Amino acid sequence: MAENEDLQELTEEETPEGETRQKILVADDEASIRRILETRLKMVGYDVVVAEDGEEAVEVFNKTNPDLVVLDVMMPKMDGYGVTREIRRTSDVPIIILTALGDVSERITGLELGADDYVIKPFSPKELEARVKAVLRRTISKDVIIPGSSAAAPAAGGKGSKNVITTGAIKIDTARRQVYRKNERIRLTGMEFSLLELLVNNSGQAYSRNEILQHVWSYPADHRIDTRVVDVHISRLRSKLEADPTNPELILTARGIGYMFQRIN
Repeated sequence: MAENEDLQELTEEETPEGETRQKILVADDEASIRRILETRLKMVGYDVVVAEDGEEAVEVFNKTNPDLVVLDVMMPKMDGYGVTREIRRTSDVPIIILTALGDVSERITGLELGADDYVIKPFSPKELEARVKAVLRRTISKDVIIPGSSAAAPAAGGKGSKNVITTGAIKIDTARRQVYRKNERIRLTGMEFSLLELLVNNSGQAYSRNEILQHVWSYPADHRIDTRVVDVHISRLRSKLEADPTNPELILTARGIGYMFQRIN
């Protein structure tokens, strides 16, 4: 990253007014990256907390409850994979991993462990800002629970139930962004739900990997990206929703195209 140039650009940004400030945890062992990202993200309207190693990242996460985590893979004391595992034990908060340019295995491993997206080093802070904005937009729950109200599973209504799509034993509550199997909640990350929502709302229609990246991850059409981001998320969804993930009946592979959800009549 061009540090001086990026810091100079900060004067051109303004913090959004009248909005709730979301909190981002930046964990990276490089002080220059932490400094640039902390400054940049604060200037565009986020609260930022930082950590310089994996153990501190877990500690800061537990103390501050951030809305999103930006996580370097290679860190001392605990690497980014270990941090991702710890976070995913209790939380579906979105995670963006920072990964080396040529190491595809780092990206795939991070995604398989539950990361929502990745950014390749070296990167522009503007690129990271765009990824943060896109992931937050796609993972914020539409459901606002009033204190004292019930957060139970949706009533077992038919296909006509408001905001609830039913297919077999699976109920998808699009208002609360929650999924249930026989009234038992299935935990999905925000991006997993957004991907499922796209396919379910257009059941029977096949989407290419690039189309999915545009719709769900907000990648521009000309953006060069490893489409295995989609493959990994599909695999994660199948492992959570399908009775037999190796022989899926809900999320189908459309040969030569991409993926589709079984047609819902």
